[in-house]
This record gives sequence, C-alpha cells and structure tokens, in this order.
Amino acid sequence: MHIIAAGSSGFLGQRLLKKLKSGGHQVTQLVRSAPKGADQVTWNPDAGELDASVLDGADAVVNLCGVGVGDKRWNSAYRELIRTSRVNPTRLLAEKCAAAGVPALINGSAVGYYGPRGAEPVVETEHAGTTFLAGVCVDWERATATADDGGVRVVHLRTGLVLGHEAGLLPRLTLITKLFAGGKLGSGKQFYPWISATDEIDAIVHLLTADVSGPVNLTAPEPVTNAAFTKELGHQLHRPTPWIVPTFALKAVVGDFAEEIVAGQNAVPKVLTDSGFVFSHATLAEALRSELR
Repeated sequence: MHIIAAGSSGFLGQRLLKKLKSGGHQVTQLVRSAPKGADQVTWNPDAGELDASVLDGADAVVNLCGVGVGDKRWNSAYRELIRTSRVNPTRLLAEKCAAAGVPALINGSAVGYYGPRGAEPVVETEHAGTTFLAGVCVDWERATATADDGGVRVVHLRTGLVLGHEAGLLPRLTLITKLFAGGKLGSGKQFYPWISATDEIDAIVHLLTADVSGPVNLTAPEPVTNAAFTKELGHQLHRPTPWIVPTFALKAVVGDFAEEIVAGQNAVPKVLTDSGFVFSHATLAEALRSELR
C-alpha cells in the first residue's frame, strides 16, 4: 500500500513508520520543515497548504497530528494550541482526501471524548463528555466531515493511555516509582484505559484494511484503576507505591490538566475486538513487562 503519514515525528509516529516500512509499504511523510528525502513532503496545515498531487494514488492517510496535552501547563494560548494542532491538519487532510478520492483516512482522537466516567464499561456508541478535552475531541472528529461526505472511509482512533518506553506517561511514572515516590493519584479509583504501544501501532495497521469506520476505542481489553496500575508498576519495578497524591497538590503542579488526570473512563475496545484484532498485550502485566524490558 501507499500510505501518507502526518504527525509522525513523535515516538508513536516513528514506530508506525518503522512498522509500515518493514511490512513492505510505501510511506510518504508530511513534514513542516524542509524534506530530508524523497519520501518526505512539506506542508503547512495552519495555512491550509498541501500539494493535492501528493495524495494521488494513495491507499490511505494516517493522521496523528497534535501537541501533547500534558507537555505544558494549560493557559488560554496552550488550550487553543491543543485544539488547533488537531483540528487544522484534520480539516485540511479531510478536504484533500475527498478531492483525491483516497479510500481511507485513519485519524487521531482520544478516549477523552467521553469525559469523566465511572466504572461502567464505555463503548464507542456512548455520548461525548463536557470537559475541555471532550470538546476538543468532538471538534477533532467533526473536522473529518468533508472526507465523510466525499465517500472516504474515516476511522477515529479514540486512543487511551499509550504505554511505550520512549516517551509519554510510562517513562515519567517509571522514574517516579524507581525513586520510591510512586503512589496513586487522588482516590485511585479512576480507570486508566491503557494500551501498549505495540498494540496501538498494530491496531492502526489493522484498521488500514479492516471493514471498519467511525470511532474505535484503542484501549486494551482489561482497563484497570489508577490504584491497580500503580501497584502493578511497583511490582514490576520491585518498588513500594504507598503514597497518595491529592488532587489539590496535583493541580498545583500541572494546573487544570489535573482535573482530566483524576477523571477516567473504563473504555473497552468493542469495535476493534469485533473486527478480529488480536492483542499482543491483553493484560497490564504483559504490557509493562514488554516495555520495561
């Protein structure tokens, strides 16, 4: 297949490129800087600039664009960047996919779409939440409307907490736990809808050809609470995790993002499982063993 990849500079994007290329696929990477090879093309999604001919003959577009929600303390400017860094590239790619007749657009989203939920399992048909991140996800998914209307098969990757050793949540928690400072956040009762980086990438590749459209929860089949996650990580690292980080202390460090951290969703991958996908790491212990190795 010929795949167009956007937002592939992060650790997940790099894993995806490696996976696709090792599978014999041709990959064209959209980059914002000067291209470093024939397989890279410059674009400017904020200015609506993308040479439409780049998509000619492409079998699918995978869009993982978006700044990290936990990379900086939230202020009005960063909140806007969280939104525009997702919506602007998506809207432009949706328009170009429809114009070029690209068969599939595999587009990023997140389980934050559902907002805070309790212990009840959350599947893809559930309504959106009312938090800031839920609103971002709603706008993010709506930005694909042109592609939907143009007959493109659109998949919304409602991704959970991706566990990879290179970046993201796991290295931070690993360091804290190794320093004997590990503990649950808030009550610890909130669910962590996690997924291993291996399964995240394998699921994206699976969805390139699966007969699936619309939202897909990219989460492992066995979500756990924050308390259970913390305990298992401590077990894997041979460290105690007795501490409790109260919400007010967390908010003092990360600001309003704390409200999202101490919330949670028991999101389960119904659509993904029903499509025939088989997880390499169905349990948290398996995922942590693989990534911490």
